[in-house]
Amino acid sequence: MSTRVPLAGDFVNGDVSFWYRSSGVPTPLPSLDGDREADVVIVGAGFTGLWTAYYLKKARPSLDVVILEQEFAGFGASGRNGGWLTGDLAGSHSRYAKTHGAEASKSLQREMYDSVDEVIAVCAAEGIDADIVKGGVLTVARNSAQTVRLHEVIQNARLWGMGEEDLRLLDATERERRLRVAGTLEASWSPHCARIHPAKLVQGLARTVRELGVRIYERTPVLEIAPHRAVTATGTVTAPYVIRATEGFTSELRGLRRQWLPMNSSMIVTEPLPAAFWEAVGWQDSELLGDMAHYYMYAQRTADDRIAFGGRGKPYLYGSRVDARGHTHDWTVEALWNLLVDFFPAAASSSVAHAWSGVLAVPRDWCSTTHLDPATGLGWAGGYTGHGVTTTNLAGRTLRDLILGEPTALTEMPWVGRKVRAWEPEPLRWTGVHAMYRLYRMADSRERSMPRTSVLAKFADLITGH
Repeated sequence: MSTRVPLAGDFVNGDVSFWYRSSGVPTPLPSLDGDREADVVIVGAGFTGLWTAYYLKKARPSLDVVILEQEFAGFGASGRNGGWLTGDLAGSHSRYAKTHGAEASKSLQREMYDSVDEVIAVCAAEGIDADIVKGGVLTVARNSAQTVRLHEVIQNARLWGMGEEDLRLLDATERERRLRVAGTLEASWSPHCARIHPAKLVQGLARTVRELGVRIYERTPVLEIAPHRAVTATGTVTAPYVIRATEGFTSELRGLRRQWLPMNSSMIVTEPLPAAFWEAVGWQDSELLGDMAHYYMYAQRTADDRIAFGGRGKPYLYGSRVDARGHTHDWTVEALWNLLVDFFPAAASSSVAHAWSGVLAVPRDWCSTTHLDPATGLGWAGGYTGHGVTTTNLAGRTLRDLILGEPTALTEMPWVGRKVRAWEPEPLRWTGVHAMYRLYRMADSRERSMPRTSVLAKFADLITGH
């Protein structure tokens, strides 16, 4: 590790995530030890799988639901993310509108906003303490080009039915009161976001579904998903419905390597910061923090007064490989630390306590999907592009309605049954993704002295259709 990054004496790199270090890694549940039958079998015990099981059992307590998990519940992105319970759409308004109309896209956005409150309500009802604070999200612009984009985002939001109560610019007084980020020119704020502790949420949800009677088998990798069955090395579970809830790990399943691109994202967390620091920067309402850079960051103030700060590291591994243990490259830790201190110079006297990485899934058109084929019983949800904490809840309720065969407003949403072409074969996939992020980094550098968005960023968007 570079000596330019101050590391805590008990610094950890990888080992799943800081969230599990702080809350404790769970003791794995028993593995599958033979063939089973069920009404629904779900592959993956992350948020998608757990929410689907939760809503199915709440709607039909008699249903026999089995979840198969290759590690332990919440091992993947559900236990490693930035802790943003955000109402941001996991996709493009215009792309959803192209197939279903503008009103359908607006309705999907409203469902996303409502899903933030739905998660909070379930946690209250089920006694899940996940350090939730609904303080909204603040997005900063720190140069002229970013400021232009910030205004464009708000203008675009108005076109899709979002008013001042959903997203607005902050005046200088409120901006300074909420959160003082060095170099900020302008900032926006939306109330539709809450801070969470991801591991506490996913483990609380896993406990809840077990209490409802869901059978979870951990340390049970699924080798094949086929109509009406999920095959493992130690047994096969047969069921009328088989739901794939594997998100960034989907590329490891047979025949699905190009379905969704596994994108890596990395985080660091500081040691607890003193009261004097928080007095200097504000952040008293636990807002989530993002910016308008192309190579964007995301952050939260944790319940124990640390800064958890994330961004893209090595964005993609050749062949859609997945580094499951969460180790983060030294240069990524250094880049995140330098950016954190650039945002908050007073944090320079602190140190990095933990670094980790996780993997999220990106469809070729950058729009999330849900699906169920009644003929084969195969279904899935995913491709959340980094907005999965909230979108998984909406996916779970949608899959419930699809499985139960009950047409509802959710089953008519434009992401249901969406068909997306596969990603290009290698080496085109690797070349394209790395070229995109290299161009974004170059654009961010150039925009420090430019009035508008760099043409390099626009070219990067064209490469991958972002």
